[in-house]
Amino acid sequence: QVQLVESGGGLVQAGGSLTLSCAASRRTFSSYVMGWFRQAPGKERDFVARINRSAVSTRYADSVKGRCTISRDNAKNTVYLQMSRLEPEDTALYYCAASTRFLTTDDPSDYAYWGQGTQVTVSS
Repeated sequence: QVQLVESGGGLVQAGGSLTLSCAASRRTFSSYVMGWFRQAPGKERDFVARINRSAVSTRYADSVKGRCTISRDNAKNTVYLQMSRLEPEDTALYYCAASTRFLTTDDPSDYAYWGQGTQVTVSS
């Protein structure tokens, strides 16, 4: 089992940038596919980005492609989400998640472990 703790959220103006971090508790961090998801009030939890175990492969939702970069530092047990050109529509609670599945997709059900989330609010 792994515990995940997100940080870095906050209030930012439209067009601004934020970098979210997610620290994992286990030294086997490199064995997990890591993902970022977000959930706005009254909406479902949506996929944002994911990164494979070796950080060679990444995937993004169309809504954030070109504005977000996911990365990981396996030595620090941490995954990051750099967000730029933020829009009010990006306002949500952002979660990081870990998957042990050999084939991990964008489906939240693939991820067994979740953090508590960090709030991102973008003002217009």
